[in-house]
Amino acid sequence: MRNILFVLWIFGVSLPVRAQILNSPDQNMTLAFALDKQGTPVYTLNYKDKEVIKSSKLGFEIVLSKLGVLDLTRNFTVISITTDSEDSVWNPVWGEEKEIRNHYNEMLVKLSNADRFMNIRFRLFDDGLGFRYEFPKQEKLYDFIVKEEITEFNLAGDHNAFWIPGDYETNEYVYLTTKISEIAVNRERAITRIKTQVPIDGAVVQTPFMMKSDDGLYINIHEAALVDYPAMHLSVDINDWKLCSHLVPDVWGGKGDIYTPAKTPWRTIIVSDDARHILASKLILNLNEPCRFEDVSWIKPIKYIGVWWEMFVGKGTWNYTDDTHIKLSVTDYSKLKPNTTHSANTANVKRYIDFAAKHGFEQVLVEGWNIGWEDWGGKVRTDLFDFVTPYPDFNVKELQQYAADKGVKVMMHHETGASVANYERRLDDAFRFMKEHGYNAVKTGYVGWIRPKGEHHDGQWMVNHYIHVANTAAKYKIMVNSHEAVRPTGLHRTYPNWLAQESARGTEFEAMAGLPPEHTTILPFTRLMGGPMDYTPGILQTIFSYHSPKKTKQAGTTLVKQLAYYVTIYSPLQMAADLPETYERFTDVFQFIKDVAVDWDHTYILEAEPGDYITISRKAKGKNEWFIGGITDENARMANITFDYLPVGKQYIATIYEDSKTAHWKTNPMSYQVRKVLVTHKSNLKQYLAPGGGVAISIKEVSDKTEIKGLKRL
Repeated sequence: MRNILFVLWIFGVSLPVRAQILNSPDQNMTLAFALDKQGTPVYTLNYKDKEVIKSSKLGFEIVLSKLGVLDLTRNFTVISITTDSEDSVWNPVWGEEKEIRNHYNEMLVKLSNADRFMNIRFRLFDDGLGFRYEFPKQEKLYDFIVKEEITEFNLAGDHNAFWIPGDYETNEYVYLTTKISEIAVNRERAITRIKTQVPIDGAVVQTPFMMKSDDGLYINIHEAALVDYPAMHLSVDINDWKLCSHLVPDVWGGKGDIYTPAKTPWRTIIVSDDARHILASKLILNLNEPCRFEDVSWIKPIKYIGVWWEMFVGKGTWNYTDDTHIKLSVTDYSKLKPNTTHSANTANVKRYIDFAAKHGFEQVLVEGWNIGWEDWGGKVRTDLFDFVTPYPDFNVKELQQYAADKGVKVMMHHETGASVANYERRLDDAFRFMKEHGYNAVKTGYVGWIRPKGEHHDGQWMVNHYIHVANTAAKYKIMVNSHEAVRPTGLHRTYPNWLAQESARGTEFEAMAGLPPEHTTILPFTRLMGGPMDYTPGILQTIFSYHSPKKTKQAGTTLVKQLAYYVTIYSPLQMAADLPETYERFTDVFQFIKDVAVDWDHTYILEAEPGDYITISRKAKGKNEWFIGGITDENARMANITFDYLPVGKQYIATIYEDSKTAHWKTNPMSYQVRKVLVTHKSNLKQYLAPGGGVAISIKEVSDKTEIKGLKRL
C-alpha cells in the first residue's frame, strides 16, 4: 500500500529543519530524512532510542560534458515523498536458510535541483537500513560522470572498529581492531606487502566495515547489489568519527559513468544490540534482485578436493617447465624439458579422482593444467592463457572419461593473470571447451594488474566483467567461483550460479604469511556479510615443515578449528583443501569433513562476538542432521552450546571433535580427541576450546537403540 507521507516538525534533534519519519516494522529502528537550510538531503538513524547515524549528507558531485562540475549536494527541493511496505517470503536456490522473509517499510523521496531530478529510496528493516540513489530518465541529466559520491555516515561515537585498509586492487589483508580515531596512525601497520596492491592515501577502510559502540550497539556498513558502478570504500574523519563514501576510480579518474535511467547500489547499515543478529541478517540479500534464471536445476552446492595445496607446501608446481619467456605453439611446447614437479599431470589427477570417488566428493579442482604458467605471476603479458590448450602431460579426454566412470567431475580453473580483455575475447571458446569435456564448474582467478591498463579490480569496468562472466557461464550451465574479485554484495541471489568468491585473505595465506587466530572470528562480521567465501578449509597437517623443511610457517589454528570452519565460514562450495595422504592419516576427524553438509534448511547463531568467538549450528537441507562449529581467537574459552532447536521427544547422537586439554594453536595444534554423547532438545554442553581452537559436532537422529549403548547423556 502506497501513501503520501505526513510531514512532521521535529525540534531538539540533529536535523535542522523538518523531518519525515520512517519506522521499521518492529518499531525499534527510526529513520529521519530532511532537507537542511542549504537544501542538502540529510538523514539520521536511531535504534531503540540510541543514535546510530547522526545527521549525514547525501548527494553527488558530477561532471557534465558541457557544464563541467555540478554540485548535486544542495539546493534541492522535494517533489514528493511516498511510503510503501513489503512482507513476503522467498526461497533461495541454495543458502543458509530454505526460506527468507523480506519485511520492510519504504520511503521514496523525489528531489529536484534546477530541473535535474534525483530520487532517494530508503528501505528500513528490523535489522537495518538500505538506501540508494535513483536517476530517472531526463533531458538535463542524460549522462554524466561521478566525480564524488557524497554519502556520509556520521557516527555517534569513537567505536571499536574491525577493518582493513582501503585498496583499489585487493582485500587480502589481515584485519586490525582499533578505535575509529586510531585508524590513521595504524594505516602503515595495516598495509602488508601483497603482490598487486594500490593502497588508498589517508584513513580509508574497506567495507563491510564492522563496529561496536561503547553502549553495546553492533553496526555494519556495506553495500548491496553492486552493478554497473564502482565499489565503495569509506574515508574516515578520525576527529568527529564521520565516514564518507570513497568510490574506486577508473583509468580516467572518474568514479562511475552514469546513463539515465540509473540506480546506484544500496548503501547498507545493519544494526543490533546482539552480535548474533548481525550474522543472521539477510538484509543485503533482500536488497538484491530475484534470480535471473528460470531453470536452476543445474546449480548445485559442491564439496570438492583439488590439486592445489601441494603447490603451496612445496610438493609440486603449477608450471610444466622451468623455462620462461615462452611464446610457442602447442607443438613446440612439447619439445621443452619438463621440470618433473608439475602437479597437474594425468597420473596425479587420477589419484585425486580415485580419492574423491572413494570418499564421496563431487569434484576435483585442477590448477596448472593449461599452458602459460611459466610466465604467470603478475607479469604484463596480455595473451598468457588461452584456456583451451593443456600441457603435454595433461590428457583432457582421458581424464574426462576416467572421472565420469568414477562418478566424479573435474573442476576447471581459469587463471586470467588479470588480462581481462583477453579472457573476455576467449570466454565463449573457453566455456564451449568446458561443456565439450564435461566440466560444469570453474574457478576464476585475477592475480596481477588489470589489463586494460589503469583499470582496478574493484572499479566499474571490472564489476561489470564479473557479472558478465556469471551471465555467460549461465548460458553454458556452468557454476562460477571467483578469486581476486571485488568483495560480494549479495548478487548470488540474482546469479545463483556465482556460487562463491574468495575476496579476502584465505587459507593459502597460512602457508605464505600466516593468519592470526582472530582472523576467522572477524571474517563472518566483515567479508562474509556480502556473500559466501571459498575459504578452502580442512588443513589437518597444520605444521607445514612436515612437508618440507623450507616451510617454516604453520596454521594459526588447531586441527579441530579447521573442521569448525565448515560451519562458521559459510559457502555452498566447500573444499577439503589438504592432501589426500593427510586425510588418510587422520581418518577419524576426516569423517566430519565427509559428513558435513554444504546446503542448509536453517541456521542458528548460538554465540558471537566479533574478534573473539563464534558458535553456529546448522540443519542440513532435507535431512534430520545438524552440524555445529565453534571457534575462538588466541584465547581459550568455554563455549555454551544449546540444542533447543532439535525436535522434541527424539534422541540424537552427537559426535564431538574437540581440542585436547593441552592443545594450543602455536605449541600443540594437532592434539585432539573424538567422543560421542547422547543429546535431546533439553541438552546443554559446556565445551572447552583451546587457544586458537574450536569444536565441531555432527548430530544424527538415533535409528537403532544399539547405537546408544554406553553413551553418556548430556
